[in-house]
Amino acid sequence: MRGSLLPVTVKLKTEIAVVIPRLSRENVMIQVALFIPCFVDQLSPQIGLDMAQVLRRIGYEVNFPGDQTCCGQPAFNTGYWQEARPLAERFVKVFRSAEAVVSPSASCTTMVRIFYPELLAQSAIRQEAIELGKRVFEFSEFLVDRAHVSDVGAVFPHKVAYHDACHALRELHLKRQPRELLGKVQGLELVEMAYSEDCCGFGGTFATKFNMISAAMGDSKAGNAEASGAEFLTSTDPSCLMQIEGILRRRNSKVRTLHLASILAQTAGMREAIR
Repeated sequence: MRGSLLPVTVKLKTEIAVVIPRLSRENVMIQVALFIPCFVDQLSPQIGLDMAQVLRRIGYEVNFPGDQTCCGQPAFNTGYWQEARPLAERFVKVFRSAEAVVSPSASCTTMVRIFYPELLAQSAIRQEAIELGKRVFEFSEFLVDRAHVSDVGAVFPHKVAYHDACHALRELHLKRQPRELLGKVQGLELVEMAYSEDCCGFGGTFATKFNMISAAMGDSKAGNAEASGAEFLTSTDPSCLMQIEGILRRRNSKVRTLHLASILAQTAGMREAIR
């Protein structure tokens, strides 16, 4: 990890600035800094764009700090704390002036808010990291608990099941917030699948170190999604959805995965864009 800080793509930064129209100044509340995790940056940048679109739609000014890199979670979770520490310190410096930081990943939000104080216990900027952590939010958490918005004007006429990602549920205690948002989407039917709180089996490097266990857990999750009758499975975490989507494809399932931000970004004129 040392010497290989992951750059955030120029494409994502450019599209956020160009594709999403700016609101007039009188409609702008606070400025929101986007924290785009590695999985989103490298594999599914549309999630970041969709999150920015929703934030702009409800009146927030969006800023994308181009110097951001990996938050250090993969190294931290694998035990490489020495390698993770410079990434954490860099994150604090990049986002230190942000009024609010919003991320489409509960696990990365957890890393900053919950685990940075421990990782940076001997760092000169530990207290600053703690204060910043109070301003870092998972996307659904920010909308419901900070912006006090549940209806973002989304339209998505499909049957949707929700997967409770481990960090969202167990560390950030987010269960009501994403469901509240989904419940306000026009045309959406929210169905609860069995064992929605069970881990999907991803767990970062767990999926490679214990691949047989990971696959079995994911297969169980995929089966529960299919049994729910849902057309789409959504969650707060792109890494969980990547794990489940891979298994659904191997099963030739009709169920598709779609991040919460991408559902909330949908409007009547965008429905045909869903594959």
